[in-house]
Order: sequence, then structure tokens, then C-alpha cells
Amino acid sequence: MKKILLALSALSIMALSSCTEEFVTPQHNSSEPLDEYFNTEARMFQSLVAAYDPLEWFDYFYQYDALHLIYDIMGDDINAGGSNEGDQPIIVKTHFYTATSTDVCNQMWTIAYSGINRCCIVLEYVDGVEGMSEATKQLYKAEATVLKAYYYNILWKLWGNVPYYDKNLTSPYFTEQLSHDAVYEKIVSNLEDVFAMNVLPMKADGGSEGRVTLAMAYMLYAEAVMYQNDESRFSKALAYMKEIISSGQYRLVDDFGGIWEESGEWNSESIWEINFISEGAVRDWGSPIATGGQVTSILTGIPAIKNSPDYQEGWGFGTVRAAAYNMYDDTDIRRDGGILNFEEYAAASGASYTPRWEDTGFFLKKYIARVGGNHGYLADPNLNYGNNERIYRYSETLLNAAELAVRLGQDGTQWLKQVRDRAKSKDTGTSLDDIIEERHKEFVGEGKRYWDLVRTGKAATVLTASNHEYRTVSWTESKKYWPIPQSELDKDPNLVQNNY
Repeated sequence: MKKILLALSALSIMALSSCTEEFVTPQHNSSEPLDEYFNTEARMFQSLVAAYDPLEWFDYFYQYDALHLIYDIMGDDINAGGSNEGDQPIIVKTHFYTATSTDVCNQMWTIAYSGINRCCIVLEYVDGVEGMSEATKQLYKAEATVLKAYYYNILWKLWGNVPYYDKNLTSPYFTEQLSHDAVYEKIVSNLEDVFAMNVLPMKADGGSEGRVTLAMAYMLYAEAVMYQNDESRFSKALAYMKEIISSGQYRLVDDFGGIWEESGEWNSESIWEINFISEGAVRDWGSPIATGGQVTSILTGIPAIKNSPDYQEGWGFGTVRAAAYNMYDDTDIRRDGGILNFEEYAAASGASYTPRWEDTGFFLKKYIARVGGNHGYLADPNLNYGNNERIYRYSETLLNAAELAVRLGQDGTQWLKQVRDRAKSKDTGTSLDDIIEERHKEFVGEGKRYWDLVRTGKAATVLTASNHEYRTVSWTESKKYWPIPQSELDKDPNLVQNNY
């Protein structure tokens, strides 16, 4: 399906940090004061589009920040990789649990607050637009509120205790740093307010793929509730999963490997993806927020590959550990549908490659650089692969329902079985641990595993140096939240650093 890109609007509101005047310094293509700019529905739509735009920056914004890669290198399936330990040291230190306030993925902080700023602009001005229908205003407010919750969810999971605001700041541009529990409550309460509005469609209409839907908001809600282990909201989260299931608007696809092809974007299983395009893509190293594709495919591609009709040369980051490949049954289509075993591929194709640091011979097939994956690009070929980032899939809805049911003392087998049947898995266990392991197999390389280990209390025993070929530092509870970037501490003397 042809993907729809929510491109940069004429309103370019670039948020630079969370606690300084620059954070709310706007620029737009008009001499009108900002307060007077948002006076038409067309301009309000530009503002809404601008609120979506930072989603693409997580791939690269003067730093390699792809959500699934950064999340997974903290887990037990994906290595940092690259040319050596000094190649992209922020990625390596994230992988090794040795990040510092000056060596941390600080651009993820900037990107998330940029998105929050833009969402708040929509919420601040939309009610004042004359001639705009009340239904459209409510829809825009719902979308902006969910997007704001999504950006805060990223900050909350990575940093825990972060500055929080629901309305853009005024001088002196500081706001209270809330505890992780308080941030969580804000996220889920805002989502519950959106649900009460009853304006979001369960699924986007054709041509609107990528916009917030009710199913996407439900998945975000369940993710937050499950990560917080908020038992008081388990029943509500389960009811939302059941609502997605009973809607009949989503279903598993038979071909697991096909999900990750361009033709698999926005298939019947897709609940939400971050859109990228290669055709006409003008993204460049000096213009990382320009309209276009992503760099993660080349980043995780096979180094110096030769004689391959399928894959293009890449940089060897994000290699898959052998244990991840070997955990599957031989019949499980997720193994070779999601992971490339190069030894087998070489035997069949005659291809070869040059191993780099933390090489395993296994590559993440889901996002790998494919021949033609950047077709039609106009700027830098490495930055313009058109592979969407899959955020929520229907299989996760089913596994969420299965897990929440078990946690509530109910039977979740019917939903668990659907995922296993599609995968042709031989697994039969139905305990909570079995469901978590099923998630492990379903979502390799999709940025889910690390958070599952943390929220279930397994991280301290699984993510140890003794269980890893390269790590010398084990995960501990103090590693749950990253150190706040030093640049933010320097701007706001009231920020309290995390104990990392």
C-alpha cells in the first residue's frame, strides 16, 4: 500500500530544549504575530501536521536514535555492532549500561519535547479558529493529546523523572520536574480524557495512515499501564484490547516475513507505523528533518556484502545474537522471517560479507537495507530508505490481552494461541512466563524486549555481564532511568539528576 507521509508544514516550530527560552521560539512563513497566525482551519492543520513531524526525527537527528534500535541494544537480543567500540560511542555506552550525562542519547530528549511543544500549540489555539467545525476541533485535540502522551511516554520510560507541562511555558520557561509515578498518571489520565471524547476512529481511513487512531491510543495506554504494573487499570486496559479485537478491523497476516517488505506496510495487522518515504526523498545529513526516508536500514545493513541480489551494503550495527535466532522451533516462521542467518543465505546465494565488531552472522531482517529500498531518492541514498518503523501490531494486541487476562486470574489462551498458530510455533505453555517468552519471539528487534524484562523484574537476572559476550557491567535497578543530559542540567539548576 502506498504510504502517506505527514510532511513538514509551512509552520516550522523547532523546539530546542525543555527548559529554556529557545524551547518556545517559533518561526513561521508569515509576518503575523504567532497569536494571530492560527486563524484558519488550513493553518491549524499545518500545526497538527507539525506535531506529527518529530516522530520521524527519532531515526536520525544529528544522532542515531531509532527507537527500536536504541531500546533493543539495552536488551539481550541485539548488539551495538559497528566498526569497533569507539564507533558511535553513545550507542555503545547505552548498550553497555555506561552512559553518562555527557554521553547519553540526549537528542531523544530534545525530539520528544519538540513534539510536546507542537502538540501544545494545537491544543492552545484550535478552539479559537473561526469557521472550523466543532467535530474537527475535537478530533485535532484528541490527536494532539495522544501524540503528546506518546512523546511523554518515551521520556518517562527513558528518564522517569522529567519536567512536565500540558501548556507551553512562558518566561522564565521552567516547569516542575515530576516523579516517574506522577508523569505516568499524567500520561494515562490524558489518554482516558481522550477516550471519553469518543472522536477517534478505530482505524484510519485509506490515505490517512499514520494519523492517531483509537486502536493506537489504546495500545499506548496498555503499554504504559503494563510497564507501570498498575493493577488498578489492568481491567480497563484488557477491555480496550478486547474492543480492538472485537472491532474486526485488524487481523494477523499469514506471511510474517512479508510484514517487513514495502508491500507489507499498513497491512491488516498494522495498528500504527511511523511513515518514511524514499520516492522524492530529500533528507540529507545537513537537513535531518527534511522530508524523506530513514538511515536505520543502512545502519543495520550487512557490511561489505557482495554478490547479493537481495541486500545492500550497510554498516553492521544492531547485529542479532545467536541465542535469539536459536530460541525458535525449526517450524517457527518468525525465526527466518525476521532474522537473516547469513551462513545459510551465503550457501544459497553465493553472497559474502566482511564481519565487523560484535558480529554474529545474524542480521535483523525486519529493517535491513534491501536492494531498491531507497528507490527514487533525490538526496543522500543512505538517509532515504522508505521502510516504515512498525510501532504497534495486532499481534501485540492479542498478547497484551493474553497477559492482562492471566494477571487478572482469567484465561488468555484464545489470544495466545492465535499468535502461535500464525507463527507455526510448537509452544503450549500458558503461564505468565510463557506469554512473556512468546512476546520475546514475536518482537525481536522491535524495541519491546528490554521493557518487558524491566517491567517483569527479569532484567537483573537476564541482563548480566556473565550472560553477554561483550558486556562487563550488569543491569541493576539504578540503570532503569538514564542520566539526564548535562546540557539540560546546565540550563535548569532545579533539575535533579537520576542516580545511574
